[in-house]
Amino acid sequence: MRAILDTHAFLWWLLDIPRLSTEARAILGDGANELLFSAASAYELTIKAQSGRLTLPEPADAYLPSRLAANAFDSMPIELAHAVRAGMLPAIHHDPFDRMLVAQAQVEGLPILTADPAIARYDVETIW
Repeated sequence: MRAILDTHAFLWWLLDIPRLSTEARAILGDGANELLFSAASAYELTIKAQSGRLTLPEPADAYLPSRLAANAFDSMPIELAHAVRAGMLPAIHHDPFDRMLVAQAQVEGLPILTADPAIARYDVETIW
């Protein structure tokens, strides 16, 4: 299975937060799955860490690549088609990072691993 990780799913997996659903935990733990971490999520986490709203165990430029490698998650760049699609989405969700994940999922035909009910209101497959 290929899927995009919502930012909270990535963090909850790393921090072993019990809010992960049983299905999400199984998908994240299955090394046969291709799980994609968007550049939008990296940007979001770095902004939150820099503003003091999130504490990471080490600077984001070291932490994020090391956690992606340790968990065999792939990074997903933001392409022009993703940015254009994000800008054209209906204003269901006002978080620009989540809107980018929706756009990436739509353009690439991938589900999003997310607990966010607002994302599920878009024409995109969600898994939780």
